[in-house]
Amino acid sequence: MKAVIFHRHGGPEQLRYEDVPDPQIGPGEVLIRVKACALNYLDIWIRQGIPAYQVNLPHISGCDVSGVVESVGRGLHELMVGDSVFVSPGLSCGTCPSCLEGRDNLCATFQVLGAHVDGGYAELVKVPVANVFSIPQNVTFEQAAAFPLVSMTAWHMVFGLAKVQKGETVLVMAAGSGVGSMAIQLAKSAGAHVISTVGSSTKHAKAELLGADHVINHSTENIVTRIRELTAGKGVDVVIEHIGEAVWDQCLQVLARGGRLVTCGATSGGDSKINTRFLFSRQLAIMGSYMGTRAELVQATAFIGSGKLRPVIDSVVPLAEARAAQELLLNRQAFGKVVLAVN
Repeated sequence: MKAVIFHRHGGPEQLRYEDVPDPQIGPGEVLIRVKACALNYLDIWIRQGIPAYQVNLPHISGCDVSGVVESVGRGLHELMVGDSVFVSPGLSCGTCPSCLEGRDNLCATFQVLGAHVDGGYAELVKVPVANVFSIPQNVTFEQAAAFPLVSMTAWHMVFGLAKVQKGETVLVMAAGSGVGSMAIQLAKSAGAHVISTVGSSTKHAKAELLGADHVINHSTENIVTRIRELTAGKGVDVVIEHIGEAVWDQCLQVLARGGRLVTCGATSGGDSKINTRFLFSRQLAIMGSYMGTRAELVQATAFIGSGKLRPVIDSVVPLAEARAAQELLLNRQAFGKVVLAVN
């Protein structure tokens, strides 16, 4: 099969479009002919090389996959060859206490497709049958690849951890990101008042179309000052963020007393600090979020199928041009997901 692969860590120039052996499935596994694979910043971190993800080289990235069932492992009957499916990117054991309690993202052996194991920048990918789901009607392969990781992550942040309630004010950082675009829609579905940030004027209207009540252009406006104006000095009840160091102080400053901050990433760096007196005196809650559970993905998928949640796609790029696709993500001009199309 053809795949985009890197043999050593480094910049985008390390990505190669090459012939590689087809994956071989075993019992309980499914082979999928990939039709689309969405990019995530995790792909870039893995390619650059970070201590948290020790991968065997050469490596194939790609967490978010949709496609058609090519073959099924021995003893599997619920899937048929030719079924249109998408993949839950979180791989867990299914038998540990966390998994049995439905908290599979806390599994001690939790892995991510395309990070710990080869993923979807390829014509074929193998996954456990438990991670394979039918694509809702009227959802394209590109859309089906664009929502799994970001929707389950946003769902876990907005509902699982922050427990956003009707009437609360929620700040969603980076409306144009995958998680941001989903979090805006989910917070609005809960009846929240949503404020979001963008980095350019071209993204302002797009954020409003997703449901943001107010949009702050952080390149021309001061986030803290603007939020104090919008909330009459009270601040926001919840902050949903994944940027880290560059915005950490601002995110804390805009929290109302008793506010909650949920973070799932650190694209600008992880060396964020906090004054503990400020933390306890304002009775703030800071929560770390990593992916989400399969059950949360099922709930998000139902929203996708009913039209309550919309995958946001910036552009679709051929698999062979994965380097250009990652560079598009890196220049921070995309609004929504960049998706690889696989013939």
